[in-house]
Amino acid sequence: MAVEVKVPVLPESVTEATVLNWHKQEGDVVKRDDNLVDLETEKVVLEVPAPEDGVIKQLLKQDGDIVSASEVLAVIEPQAVTEVVEQPATPAKEETIQAAPPAQISSAGLGPAARKLVAEHALDPTNIEGTGKDGRVSKADVVSFLKDQEPKSESAVVSEAPAPVAQVPLTTGDRSERREPMSRLRATIARRLKDSQNTAAMLTSFNDVNLQAVMELRKKYRETFEEKHGVRLGFMSFFVKASIEGLKRFPTINAYVDGDDIVFHDYFDVGIAVASPRGLVVPIIRDAEVKSFAQIETEISELGKKARDGKLAMEELMGGTFTITNGGVFGSMLSTPILNPPQSGILGMHRIEQRPVAEEGQVVIRPMMYLALTYDHRIIDGAEAVRFLVTVKESLEDPARLLLQI
Repeated sequence: MAVEVKVPVLPESVTEATVLNWHKQEGDVVKRDDNLVDLETEKVVLEVPAPEDGVIKQLLKQDGDIVSASEVLAVIEPQAVTEVVEQPATPAKEETIQAAPPAQISSAGLGPAARKLVAEHALDPTNIEGTGKDGRVSKADVVSFLKDQEPKSESAVVSEAPAPVAQVPLTTGDRSERREPMSRLRATIARRLKDSQNTAAMLTSFNDVNLQAVMELRKKYRETFEEKHGVRLGFMSFFVKASIEGLKRFPTINAYVDGDDIVFHDYFDVGIAVASPRGLVVPIIRDAEVKSFAQIETEISELGKKARDGKLAMEELMGGTFTITNGGVFGSMLSTPILNPPQSGILGMHRIEQRPVAEEGQVVIRPMMYLALTYDHRIIDGAEAVRFLVTVKESLEDPARLLLQI
């Protein structure tokens, strides 16, 4: 009896997903729990495993289709994998061999979208070079093949005729254009950031911080820390702890607006903005105020790897009371981060530069960083924002404060 492969239950507040990429095609042998297809939601990519051993009988959805929970994606014919053996083809008599119509020569190695295009244009798929896994022909391969077959445009033909007067071309080089839809994550990022601009009264305050003490502390204890905890001692744990100290003193920055109310959090779930191949994501370090430097560094490392591999779970992205973003890893000197709604504050870190500063009447060179705090001016006054930044600055310039909580 055929088994239906359905869209799994989607996370709370997510109503639909996009078919991102099929890993198996019709006729493929699959084992239970093999990843059949990736579904892209607003925040994460979900893997849909095979529920049984067998052969894929039919794919009902194509790459790019929008689906909702419990929709049928494919049909599997249950069969013990060990029993699925390809039978050798019986040699056909030479005189009975007939050429098949181009679109019917072969559909093996074609994705659903590619197969549809091949059929529509009556193409011979054996003439199309596949760039996918194991030489599989994708939709993009078919589109590229079609473009190569297009005749020269009328303007191109005319340009080949002798011109009475030599003319200097207005443009040189390749001026092609291409259009591709936003990924679901990119569209969500765009919508949320624009909503943030339209809703919050955003203002950014700046300060700079001398990281000499933090760098000396890291240099002194880096090897011991890594040997004991199995994780590198980075800068981010210092910034998380310093931010929490500031949030404790100025709780409105850890709150958010809900209608005519201000909702305060008595806990500190700090989001760390991470650039992933699919776009910006903000995994959350929960209850960061009770975690050690080693625990924070370990979580940041694990969440960062999951983000790069597209393996973040929805619950790892939900919530958050305050966000830290580090443009310095890309070389940013200064920027004004945008709030991550509904949060009311976000701290921007930037690159560390050796700059001359005055200390006790002398000019010395120190590792300096600009800090930027963007905040919702509807509930946070400028004085609070500035004092928050000063607290972060003082905590980082004298890290002992973080241990003594002073």
